[in-house]
Amino acid sequence: MHPEYARELMIQRLQRQGIKNPLVLAAMQQVPRHLFIDEAFGSHAYSDYAMPIGQGQTISQPYIVAYMTELLLQQGKRDKVLEIGTGCGYQTAILAQLFKQVYSIERIGSLSNKAESRLAQLGIENACCRYGDGYAGWVENAPYPAILVTAAPEDIPLALLDQLAIGGFLIIPVGKEKSSQQLLKIVRTRSHYEQHILEEVSFVPLREGVG
Repeated sequence: MHPEYARELMIQRLQRQGIKNPLVLAAMQQVPRHLFIDEAFGSHAYSDYAMPIGQGQTISQPYIVAYMTELLLQQGKRDKVLEIGTGCGYQTAILAQLFKQVYSIERIGSLSNKAESRLAQLGIENACCRYGDGYAGWVENAPYPAILVTAAPEDIPLALLDQLAIGGFLIIPVGKEKSSQQLLKIVRTRSHYEQHILEEVSFVPLREGVG
């Protein structure tokens, strides 16, 4: 199947699944997902399930990518976003269509290098990738109005809460590996953090340090 046709079918499926934000749908339409996965999985690039990208990591299913991105935009477009877990760079590329600046951290050096190369090949210039510990965030550019975490810690990293701007959203899956995980939306107010449980999910674990 031609990638453009497969991508159009993916967009139609996302709409049936409840994705409504036209900016998110346009970003998903724009980014060639098949370029971010191994050629061996090319025929399944736009299917709605996660796929391996090496080093024990995965690229999330299109619905999860679109859903988490849509959550970040519930209060409208934001200037910048911090992504924890660059992976293959697909989610980074989606965010780059919607935010003026994307800061993305990946703890596995080989994945970080490949993602940065893919983003450059696509001409994406507003995404900065860093090889480092996602638990520590990226304090130099804080605070962030939006933070997206693409792997699941057992507990919310305190550094990410500290780096969230007042009124900002943190979208993060939390829970043990191969156990019940919950997707959370954390909103920082002037006096506290509001936590909203969204749904059960399944993500690879977010680990401290670098690999």
